[in-house]
Amino acid sequence: MRLYFRYLAMSLKGQMQYKASFAMGMSAQLLNAFTVLAGVGIMLSLFKSVAEFNLEEIFICFAAINMSHALAEFLGRGFDTFPQMLANGELDRLLVRPRGVVFQTFAHRTEFARLIRVLMAVAVLAWAMPRCGIAWTWDRWLTLGLMVLCGAFVFFGLFLLYAAFSFFTVEGLEFMNILTHGGNQFGRYPFAVYGRGVLRFLTFAVPLALCQYWPLLYLLGREESMAYMAAPLASLVFVAPCMWFFRFGLRRHRSTGS
Repeated sequence: MRLYFRYLAMSLKGQMQYKASFAMGMSAQLLNAFTVLAGVGIMLSLFKSVAEFNLEEIFICFAAINMSHALAEFLGRGFDTFPQMLANGELDRLLVRPRGVVFQTFAHRTEFARLIRVLMAVAVLAWAMPRCGIAWTWDRWLTLGLMVLCGAFVFFGLFLLYAAFSFFTVEGLEFMNILTHGGNQFGRYPFAVYGRGVLRFLTFAVPLALCQYWPLLYLLGREESMAYMAAPLASLVFVAPCMWFFRFGLRRHRSTGS
């Protein structure tokens, strides 16, 4: 952990060398999140509810998935830019170091500007939570925490898959953006609004719904079974095959020698 924190300090120091660029990056992240939030608010002001979810409930859904995605990007940005590392030979430099490639890639690039989205999500939760009618007992707080943390792990697993495909395609497959950035964008509403087929896919194939829709039902008091509260924990299984596939690709990597 000490080495990881040293990586973090180095990354922050490097980014703060260009303060104007850092400020503009934070502003862009804030503007992007605010634009999406405003779009949700405008639509709900016209239709009042979406699939029986009102504005405050959807804002909780939006904040949880947005915070998960922002944390995954903040901590796992190195895997999101892995195709560039592979193309420019930077991976070869990681391979000759005594630490593992996964750890080095994980710590390689940390974008602190992404944290502004986390702060915005906290602000949205602070507004929506007192207005949504939820009795905030310990199990509700635990459910919300599991939604955010386990959702971040699922997005991190998707970044691992994106990086792993680079071993076989040279460039990352852009369709993965449908699941990573697209999952964040579509997650602004409960996944059930997109139909049963999408909900099944996001439950059993890419378990984003286990961190969003199903625990949200428990959070809002629409389901009382503790299985709904614990649903995000089941999504952690998804990370294991993602890690295996990345290591599988890494074992078949052939350096250019340059």
